[in-house]
Amino acid sequence: MRGLGLAALIAIVCAGEARAQDAAAGEKIFGVCKACHQIGENAKNSLGPVLNGVIGRKAGTAQGYSYSAATKDSGLTWDEATFREYIRDPKAKVPGTRMIYAGLKDEQKINDLIAFLKKFDPDGKMK
Repeated sequence: MRGLGLAALIAIVCAGEARAQDAAAGEKIFGVCKACHQIGENAKNSLGPVLNGVIGRKAGTAQGYSYSAATKDSGLTWDEATFREYIRDPKAKVPGTRMIYAGLKDEQKINDLIAFLKKFDPDGKMK
């Protein structure tokens, strides 16, 4: 019985490690986002807004970007949970958004992407 308990404990610990956020993997995932978004010290608004400091930022507030009314009026703040829902299916979370991304469904990839985004403060400097 002890062996089963130990095996179960190891399985739980290993599963937790598999779900950890990996910013390096998130940077690779961000490669898809680069078609519309920039991040870092020299980032500029493009088809989409700059994503510096996005985690923790109120939706529709990136300086100099022209957002859809749906995003500006959404009342959302991009905390991890809200961003997670949005990136899975942007049009479902914010009907009327101009974001033309079908969504990221893989939970681990979402975790990794969030870890990467969290590395940048609002000025684009690495934390």
